[in-house]
Amino acid sequence: MIKKIEHLGIAVKDLNVSIQLYEKLFQSECYKIESVESEGVKTAFFQVGESKIELLEASKQGSPIAKFIEKKGPGFHHVAFETTDIDIEIERLINEGFELIHLTPKDGADNKRIAFLHPKAVDGLLLELCQEKST
Repeated sequence: MIKKIEHLGIAVKDLNVSIQLYEKLFQSECYKIESVESEGVKTAFFQVGESKIELLEASKQGSPIAKFIEKKGPGFHHVAFETTDIDIEIERLINEGFELIHLTPKDGADNKRIAFLHPKAVDGLLLELCQEKST
């Protein structure tokens, strides 16, 4: 079951410059910087009330974020929804006819298991499902 919007993802060209910008904007510090090598991305997270903002910088050429910025420039990238059980949610969405980029969850940033729906399946919007990893 989808519980809530977990975070909004914003693609940026220079994470350090953008962190400074968003720290001024939100009047709070970034709480985590992390690399996700499998996705070729470096991320920074901000807590804004009950929501989070994730900044995404490409850490290698040809990564999904590098391709996104090359094609569309920096800006809004995706919305992530927290799920109670990502495996069940993936199965439900497949059975409903949605096209997914990931048919099985993979490790993502901020201690999450993640999977993306293809933008073609959701009116051009990139949607991420995420669930906190068990400790």
